[in-house]
Order: sequence, then structure tokens, then C-alpha cells
Amino acid sequence: MGRREARRRETRAEIVAAAWDVVRENGLGGLAMRELGDRVGMKAQSLYSYFASKHEIYDAMFLEGYLAFEAEVRALEEETAGADLREVAHGAARRFFRFCTSDPARYQLLFQRPIPEFEPSEESYAVAVRVYDALVGRLTANGVTDPDAADLWTATITGFADQQLSNDPGGDRWERLLERAVDMVLREIAPDESETTDRARRNPS
Repeated sequence: MGRREARRRETRAEIVAAAWDVVRENGLGGLAMRELGDRVGMKAQSLYSYFASKHEIYDAMFLEGYLAFEAEVRALEEETAGADLREVAHGAARRFFRFCTSDPARYQLLFQRPIPEFEPSEESYAVAVRVYDALVGRLTANGVTDPDAADLWTATITGFADQQLSNDPGGDRWERLLERAVDMVLREIAPDESETTDRARRNPS
């Protein structure tokens, strides 16, 4: 990579970092190009030398956010190697919940549709698909065969994160219910596993 290309990538990264700062302060709809330009020391029009449109900036943010989420998934896989389904599920729920609630703007961009007409690029969306496929693969590896399992899982845990952010930001109203929610989903998608776990709880060795 030549110096010019390296510098261009650095500048793009600076713009994306500044864009995150803006949306964390003003909301995702508050990404104004003039303010963004001021933060990186250039005129708003000059930003278009690095990104063709505001949506392209959102796309770079979407990609960065999902790469961060993928790193969380990989870390969980290492931490829970050899663990049973319940342990994996609870670890995944806690990690995902905290990933979402620690950064509301990122959560909204990745898991909701707050920007009118914005669609992630094929490259960026491929990372989201890869993460989802990893979830399906982990469930399958743990004996979960219900074809709706991944959708039930993501809808439940994402819903809890959304409730926490919407109705008790900074609190723990829904976080403290997370363990019960995970067990509820497991009883639906992996009844044999749940029955084994329930028996173990009733009859500890």
C-alpha cells in the first residue's frame, strides 16, 4: 500500500470515528456533514472526496460495528469451548445484551432501521450474515435442530436490550431478567437440554 492510499484510509477512519462521536451526542439522524467536517478539520464538501454520500458513512459505521460484534462472538467461542448449551446460551446473552446497551447508537444502527432509505452494502451486510450463520452453527453443534431457533433467540435477547434502552437506560430492570428469559427460550428450542438442567438443579450431586 502506497503512502497516499494509507493516508486516505487513515482519513476515512478519522471521519468514521468522528461520525460515531456525532451520533452518540445527537442521535443517528443528527449526523450533519457540516458538523462532521468541523470535527475532522475540513469543509463539509471535502468529505465527499472520501465518502460518496452520507449513507456511505453510515455503511462504514455499520461495517465497523458488526466487525466489533463479530469479535465479541469469537471471544465467546473461545471462552465457552467445550461448555454445554445452557452455559453457552447464558454467556452469549450477557455478552450480546451488554454490547447493545453499552452503545445505544451502535445498537440502533446495527439492529434497527432508524435511517430512512439506508441499506448496508453487500460487503458490510456479509459480516452480519456471517455472525448470524455462526449463531446457527453453534446452536446446531449443540444439538438444536429447530429451524426457528435462531430467530426466537435473536428476537428475545434483542427485545430485552431494546426494553432496557427504551424504558430503563442505565438501570437493570431487564438485565436482571435475562437469565430467566434465556431458560425460557431454551425450554422451547431445546427441551431435552432444559429437562436435564432442571433435573440437575432439583437433584444437585
